[in-house]
Amino acid sequence: MAKIIHLFFSCPETSMAPPTIVMLLIASFFISTQTHLQVQATDDAFTSIVISQKGLDFLKDLLITKAVSSIIPLQLPQISKSTRIPFLGNVNMVLSNITIYGIDVGSSYFKLGDDGIAIIASGTTCNLSMSWYYSYSTWIAPVVVSDEGRASIQVEGLEVGLTLGLGIQDGTLKLTLKDCGCYVKDISIKLDGGASWLYQGMINAFEEQIGSAVETSVTKKLKDGIVKLDSLLQALPKEMPLDDNTSLNVTFVNDPVLSNSSIGFEVNGLFARRNASVSKYHNKDSQALVSCSDSSKMLGISLDEAVFNSVGAAYFNAEFMQWIVDKIPDQSFLNTAGWRYIVPQLYKKYPNHDMDLNVSLSSPPVVRISEHNIDATIYADLIIDVLEENRVIPVACISLVIRASGSVKISGNNLAGSIKLNDFSMSLKWSNIGNLRLYLIQPVMWTIIQTVFLPYVNSHLGKGFPLPIIHGFTLQNAELVCSSSRIMVCSDVIYSAASRSQNLNWLLHSFV
Repeated sequence: MAKIIHLFFSCPETSMAPPTIVMLLIASFFISTQTHLQVQATDDAFTSIVISQKGLDFLKDLLITKAVSSIIPLQLPQISKSTRIPFLGNVNMVLSNITIYGIDVGSSYFKLGDDGIAIIASGTTCNLSMSWYYSYSTWIAPVVVSDEGRASIQVEGLEVGLTLGLGIQDGTLKLTLKDCGCYVKDISIKLDGGASWLYQGMINAFEEQIGSAVETSVTKKLKDGIVKLDSLLQALPKEMPLDDNTSLNVTFVNDPVLSNSSIGFEVNGLFARRNASVSKYHNKDSQALVSCSDSSKMLGISLDEAVFNSVGAAYFNAEFMQWIVDKIPDQSFLNTAGWRYIVPQLYKKYPNHDMDLNVSLSSPPVVRISEHNIDATIYADLIIDVLEENRVIPVACISLVIRASGSVKISGNNLAGSIKLNDFSMSLKWSNIGNLRLYLIQPVMWTIIQTVFLPYVNSHLGKGFPLPIIHGFTLQNAELVCSSSRIMVCSDVIYSAASRSQNLNWLLHSFV
């Protein structure tokens, strides 16, 4: 059993009370708080996310609005009542087409505890419409008296409560409904049409039944919604494709951690070849404190250095870390004449021959993150090829160990970056043209690394890789904090109006 990653997010002193309507966001967020963000990493979970109180309030308000618009109109069952009244005989009353067409949520809040998540909405007002029908016959004469019309109903002080259990089952979230209830405080009915003034008092006798129907229908809708939402969570994929060959492992690890003011989740978060097993990484530091300088940020995302190492390993294992260099800023170095005084025997054996450089990584790159630096070590083999008619002749292989320092930035919802060269070392791996004087080759290699290798790498790093943000939400005013072996992204989020029709709606329609 892997240890729990505890994320106590507040920068530097923040508290988080998480409204769990965030479950509607597929719960791909990990909530946690206290005076600092504390990350306790394991060898199974390397990415974690934190939502602050501000962020949760933002999501709660957005999702409640969306949920209400998806629930209404809500049809209630027909209500009928028959009774015998002295001197009148049998009296039949029917209320039909009872529809909730408007819901106004007064206030809502969330409570977290060891047993689960309590969601409470109070002060809610519901507006309903209905058709009414009234008939009776007397014993004096076989005459049926009837009337009908429309009525408007206002339900006030509606309170709704849910208690949910949240766990992990087979790497996905498991949502269970522990308790659900709805209570109507007050009902007012106004009749229109017919002799409504005459029947108002009788119709008022239906208040209890109407209230009960509202309570039953809303409760049933919520229960059905939780079942659907759980099915949706269970169906979420355990990997997110990065491209045709690489994917992000988003398997949930360990049960969520709940306190009175936080929910904590953890996911594997490593990249790997698609449909392949994930390499094991072990964090050298079991605990580290990471703080955001701005406590008002909505969201915090913590990434272990193993995430970055897994990206390189995934592409290395897929054999994509190899390319042929046939164009460089100083093209003279791709002809043996340019090496005449550096490697004379090369020019002597292959005079004025064009060349290319076959570069491949000999092992996955290694990234190390500290509080002040991001360092990368790249192991590469550079094969010097001579081009002769239709043949490619490998003549020598130089092993390179490139040490670089990096920087990261936020680009949209991606974590992008760049590296710069610190130094490198080289050794001759093999040669078909005799021994090489590496001290003469070193300046050439420095130029090639600076003008060819690093720009190529930075062109890819500049695109970045996606952070676990739901489509439709965008990071805003993000800041980055480095700690021992981790990078923390602290940010606000905005919801794009252009994507509303295709993001939350599908989720909410599945929920209701």
